[in-house]
Amino acid sequence: MTDPRSWPSALNRRLGAVGDRLGQRGIAGIVLAFLLLLGVVPLVAMPAVRCEVFGSGCRKPAPEVRADPVAKQEGRALTPVEVATRGAYVALGDSYSSGVGAEASLSDQNPLERCHRTSKAYYHAVSKAFPFAGGSSFWACSGATTEDVRKGKDGEPPQLGRLNAGTSLVTISIGGNDVGFSKILTGCVVKLPWSKSCEEQGRDIAGRMATLRQTLPALVDEIVDRAPRARVIMMGYPRAFSEVDGADGDNITLQDQRFLNARAHELGELIRQTAAEADARIVSERGLGSVEFVDAYSAFAGHEVGSSDPYMNGLGVSLSALSAEPRSFHPTVKGHEALTRLFVDQIKKGPGRSLAQPA
Repeated sequence: MTDPRSWPSALNRRLGAVGDRLGQRGIAGIVLAFLLLLGVVPLVAMPAVRCEVFGSGCRKPAPEVRADPVAKQEGRALTPVEVATRGAYVALGDSYSSGVGAEASLSDQNPLERCHRTSKAYYHAVSKAFPFAGGSSFWACSGATTEDVRKGKDGEPPQLGRLNAGTSLVTISIGGNDVGFSKILTGCVVKLPWSKSCEEQGRDIAGRMATLRQTLPALVDEIVDRAPRARVIMMGYPRAFSEVDGADGDNITLQDQRFLNARAHELGELIRQTAAEADARIVSERGLGSVEFVDAYSAFAGHEVGSSDPYMNGLGVSLSALSAEPRSFHPTVKGHEALTRLFVDQIKKGPGRSLAQPA
């Protein structure tokens, strides 16, 4: 029988042999397992111990995150004026934008000028109020409808074709001819024996308004597609009459004045809603531009037709054609100055939300 006093020496020899076979890490592993069983080393310390003992499970330190100065620059919010002026300004629309009624020179009355673009239209003052990096151009055309803006009119190319990715500002007045305001005014003012009275035109107007609720949003979508970085500013129409009993409104009764002003207001609200919906789509799709509305309904308050200082032309009748002249109930030179102030203020103010654009 073996002498118990020799057991420690034998155990040491056997552990030494095992140590030779397992190496230092093997022994450390056995020791670690033994310590875990005893509860000396908590489990939460395992990753660090495993790294130290076995050389595995070691975590690399997280890399230092640094802001990308280029990305930061590209995502910065620009001011409304910066967005509007970084490219080209393009003025589109109908006679309220082309300047009919604001003739100030012989060239403004050139019969060969089919679109009747005049030198006092608000476009000229707006284009000079800001330093547009891409310049500016004037393509509004008298008599234009939404379809004319898309396809051209009287030999003029489509106004839409003037827009591109470099356009940063678009101003436009459109919709009055779709609704048939000239025809409406003729029915209210000239009142020929075979013409309808003012309010009898209400049903026809409602039908044309319903059509415009479809065609105007489609046109705005095309504008945004062609000029995705542009601020598009849509103008409503000013009211023509003061609605004051006894005021000279070219012999238009007070009741008819209210009827005509109400139709202008209704059209303005249609345009306002179209602009708001289009801008909401841009936001939801994270677009770069905007669609905004300028409310011109009360822009001529105190200066309506028949006032001592009118911003709106009164009635001019063409006896040969038995119809109202084109300049009738269109803004005067002072009227366009008032519209200029509206546009300039809106360009400075912006859409009321941030405008993030690539630098």
